[in-house]
Amino acid sequence: MRHGDKIKNLGRTASHRRALLSNMACQLIKHKRIVTTLTKAKSLRVYIEPLVTRSKEDSMNNRRVVFSYLQDKEAIKELFGVIGDKVASRPGGYTRIIKLPRRMGDAADMAMIELVDFNEIYTKEAKDAGAKKTRRSRRSGTAAAPKKAEAATTAPVIEEAPAVPEVNETPATDGTENNA
Repeated sequence: MRHGDKIKNLGRTASHRRALLSNMACQLIKHKRIVTTLTKAKSLRVYIEPLVTRSKEDSMNNRRVVFSYLQDKEAIKELFGVIGDKVASRPGGYTRIIKLPRRMGDAADMAMIELVDFNEIYTKEAKDAGAKKTRRSRRSGTAAAPKKAEAATTAPVIEEAPAVPEVNETPATDGTENNA
């Protein structure tokens, strides 16, 4: 029974699990998204969210605490530089887990875990949704407005000669059909 056992062991010893999560966290920081199994992604989210929260305040103590978890200077620079600045106004929820199709070899549940603020697809849609949209009617108020718009949008049209289909049939003179 696992009463009160909140940690996912991932089938590893404690030291192996710490090394695995540390390496996955460094790769997530460097590449902004990684593909892994669903269980590892859920464990990684619990592991990295407090580290990203610490990166919002750049102090020597926070850097030392995060370094004790990650052991990678380049990841620390990226975390406290680019990522810390970008998530400064976000109150939490720095990662997103997207489920993927099962892995072919062993049918393991796969997932992509990514940093939320670094996904260009969703951030572009959010910016477009915030833009003011005006409602336009089909009918215009004045007759002069459509003429101006029509003149501005009309481009010279180049007409092409119609294509002539090739005819391979020869007319039959005796009234029978030609099966060519």
